[in-house]
Amino acid sequence: MTTTASVSLWDTFEHTPSLRQRVSMRYLTATLVNLVVLNLFVEYWEHVVAASFTTTLLAAVLLQVLLKLTIALEHRLAAFFNARQGGFARFMRFFSAWLVLFGSKFVILEALIFAFGDRLHFGGPFHGIVAVIVVVVTMLAVEAVIVKLYRSMG
Repeated sequence: MTTTASVSLWDTFEHTPSLRQRVSMRYLTATLVNLVVLNLFVEYWEHVVAASFTTTLLAAVLLQVLLKLTIALEHRLAAFFNARQGGFARFMRFFSAWLVLFGSKFVILEALIFAFGDRLHFGGPFHGIVAVIVVVVTMLAVEAVIVKLYRSMG
């Protein structure tokens, strides 16, 4: 007769995770961070209103996708201008980064409005763009803190 030992989920992390596993865990963690931050804003700030937890869950996934696309575009433009010489290329590197990072918030707001309509609302100054910027910056800051904490663990 054979017996099977009870194995905890955490015991499976004794092996070195593959690249796909690391990427999957990274995006899952970042999406959960987005979810928590968004729900805290919904609960404690009158400028962010959501109809349900499901709405914020789907919004967190959409935000994660849009933020990663924004960062990818910004890095691609940075590489393009960094490969060139001169002051104009340096100026364009910083200007394009600002334009993409700032302009993307308008795209994100419109995508959220398109996807969720009245079920998710960002209000306040400038038709909600300030609220979107505050929420997104907070999400990125919390994610950066978590990454820093994770890396400090060795």
